[in-house]
Amino acid sequence: MEHYYSAQQKSQLKTKKIRQKIKGIEFEFYTASGIFSKERIDKGTLVLAESMAIDQNAKVLDIGCGIGILGIIAAKLFNANVVMSDINKRAVMLAKMNTKLNNLKAEIYQGDLYEKIKNNDFDAVLSNPPQTAGKNVCFQLIEQSKKHLKNTGSLQLVARHNKGGKTLSRKMEEVFGNLKVISKKAGYWVYMGVKE
Repeated sequence: MEHYYSAQQKSQLKTKKIRQKIKGIEFEFYTASGIFSKERIDKGTLVLAESMAIDQNAKVLDIGCGIGILGIIAAKLFNANVVMSDINKRAVMLAKMNTKLNNLKAEIYQGDLYEKIKNNDFDAVLSNPPQTAGKNVCFQLIEQSKKHLKNTGSLQLVARHNKGGKTLSRKMEEVFGNLKVISKKAGYWVYMGVKE
């Protein structure tokens, strides 16, 4: 069974371009079959994209990056130094295409969660976690984020509060010892845990 969180996609590659305005700026992205939310940017990603708390020139990791939306927005709006990673080879290929399309630079890796991530000094880790992949995967994403953050760095994660988000937010609070909700929109909450 092929999922957007499978490493290899077997469905025929059919790319198309989508447009989205975020914080008043028009973005274009290539999307395709075999990835998460292929027709449009999903609501959760949009809510996080519009509310991410990042300083100018921050070092940002977009984990489970899909086609690269969060990383690209962080690079464009905050001049962030971005690293992206996803298990899905096709998503990684599209993230690379989208980085070029938006005239940006980023390090992009194909790997399972933090497998290829060597840095441990990120200011922020961003994620719309793959909840369909199961709670264990999401818990690993939360637990392992801490060792890749510098002190005062944050994990910013979006989820539907009443569809698994409460569980993920409790896990974040357990891991970080703190939790803040930085946005609530259309049932999606953006949770932030800060490494102290």
